[in-house]
Amino acid sequence: MNAILLPGAQAAQSFLAGGPKKLLIGGEWLPAKSGKTFATINPATEGTIGHAAEGGKEDVDAAVVAARRAFESSDWSGIDPHQRGLYLLKIADLVERHSEELAYLETLNNGTPISFTRGAVAEVARIFRYYAGWPTKLYGETNPSASNVFNFTLREPVGVCGQIIPWNGPLSMAAWKIAPALACGNTTVLKPAEQTPITAIRLGELILEAGLPPGVVNIVTGFGETAGAAIASHLGIDKVAFTGSTEVGKAILRASTGNLKRVTLELGGKSPNVIFADADIEKALNASVGAFCFLSGQVCVAGTRVFVQHGIYEKFAEELTKRAAQFPVGDPLEAQTMMGPLVSREQFDRVNSYFEVGRSDGAALRTGGKRWGEKGYFVEPTVFGDVKNGMRIAQEEIFGPVAAVIPFKDEDDAVLQANDTQYGLAAAVWTRDVSRAHRVGRALKAGTVWVNTYMHVDSISPFGGYKQSGIGRELGAHSIDAYTQMKSMYVDLST
Repeated sequence: MNAILLPGAQAAQSFLAGGPKKLLIGGEWLPAKSGKTFATINPATEGTIGHAAEGGKEDVDAAVVAARRAFESSDWSGIDPHQRGLYLLKIADLVERHSEELAYLETLNNGTPISFTRGAVAEVARIFRYYAGWPTKLYGETNPSASNVFNFTLREPVGVCGQIIPWNGPLSMAAWKIAPALACGNTTVLKPAEQTPITAIRLGELILEAGLPPGVVNIVTGFGETAGAAIASHLGIDKVAFTGSTEVGKAILRASTGNLKRVTLELGGKSPNVIFADADIEKALNASVGAFCFLSGQVCVAGTRVFVQHGIYEKFAEELTKRAAQFPVGDPLEAQTMMGPLVSREQFDRVNSYFEVGRSDGAALRTGGKRWGEKGYFVEPTVFGDVKNGMRIAQEEIFGPVAAVIPFKDEDDAVLQANDTQYGLAAAVWTRDVSRAHRVGRALKAGTVWVNTYMHVDSISPFGGYKQSGIGRELGAHSIDAYTQMKSMYVDLST
């Protein structure tokens, strides 16, 4: 299909043609104080699709001032919870109205196939709708007390929230951060990843169209070393939420100590996908290929460690290899494409370096292991067999479509190997034995465990990791704790 004929293409191209994108600060679109911009690249073509303002520390300072002013203003803090919910519903409506445009922009900017970005945009609208119900449910408690004292609690917003999002799901991650913050009455300073600022900027336009007071949502595009670091250490920011690598997450945690700001981190993963001999093999195979090829493997929950029980190891590995070799790679704007490019030249080089790492460590390259096509940051879906769990390709987060197939003996061996990693974000178990599913699922040290399925995420259920996969939870009721604080009130009734 000619890309320009896709629904939303014309609106997206018109948005991109509007010149370099600016920073959203205090309800206005402003250039960076330095005057600098940076290029935004289409990873499928390696061509430039636009430019964005290169925000720095001074721009973050201005955004924090605007966010603080909005937080203290009665136009935001004084509105009733029903109105706050209506704002979120309005954003959801606007996202749906512009869904094709947003999906097209997301595909252009990070290379995710259009069939997936359409689903991601629909989920963004659902997330805003889910959190639209929360402003009227932020209950306090009445506590037992003496007859001359009235003791109760209030759940109040934290304040100004810095939010730093990754490039693998820019629009979804913006919704995960912005929606709960607003639902609880906070204001935000959002920094999109420098590789993928486009849809966050367009979302900012829709948020303004929804009528939110100036400064409630601010967006500063720029680089992690400057704008991101300024957010992490800023004394005027009360909370930071970050999704990205474990290494950067640790740096953000260190930077937060200046004012002991709250920090939630959703970090890396090396998820075990455990297939027992009694599993529905056909279903497990289909899901396993998708588990490491979805978003070109650039997803924190990617099932890149495929543990297969001895009795079916060779047959399963052979069929997994065949399906990976046939996985539909190509132009992400084509409907039939299931895997697009990696997001950047840097990521392309990183993933390619692991092909030699796997071979040098003694793993058997079964398929893939090289560039796909002549143009763009594409690599082939890659399967390594005969992998030992201690090898680098089984321990390090590659963030590419690279599976390490590892044999195991029994339940105890599967759990032991699956948990032998610094990460603990997600895991999966495939078996027809219900008791085994529960035993193994409980024993796996991961924030999310799927049984006979993979990659299901819902806004009503908390998401986060064990160990070095993060701190805190996003989505669901538990996310509200991160964006509120409890106040105890004691009223003397004797006077």
